[in-house]
Amino acid sequence: MLYIRVKFLPYIPELNDTMTMIPGFPVRSCVLALSMLGAAPLAWADIYLCVDANGRRELTDTSRPGCKPLTVPGTIPAPAARKTVAAGKPAVTPDGFPKVDNAKQKERDANRREILEGELRAELNKLAEQKKEFNNGEPERQGNEKNYAKYLERVAQMKESMSRTEKNIEMLNREIANIK
Repeated sequence: MLYIRVKFLPYIPELNDTMTMIPGFPVRSCVLALSMLGAAPLAWADIYLCVDANGRRELTDTSRPGCKPLTVPGTIPAPAARKTVAAGKPAVTPDGFPKVDNAKQKERDANRREILEGELRAELNKLAEQKKEFNNGEPERQGNEKNYAKYLERVAQMKESMSRTEKNIEMLNREIANIK
């Protein structure tokens, strides 16, 4: 079993020397918790040291039976939470706000669907051309690619371009599905 000795942890009386000589995970979680305390002094939460039945120590922000609160010097409490707006009230439309009748809105939705479907067809055609040129990961070398690194760079750009086109297709399908 590999033991790691962590010497840069600050001394906290509740964490004796055995805490610094344990297998990977608890040390990492302890270091992470303490580094987050130092990196974000404006964030505040009560910290508790909990010991389970196996003797493992855990730092947490929730109090449970058998947990002791830790005091860390030099911390600043976070500001109080903001008040939230009641969810029960619907948004009120101002009196002078322009309104669109249902027929006009359906016409706009149909135009939008037509435009998006046209873009989708173009992206699908573009993807088919890219896949044909990509040739299952082995596109033909061009005359200016005497250096193999240039060839690999072009292949990587082709993969990136195909991925971007596939994401565009996914987003267009999502937009079309959202049209009422």
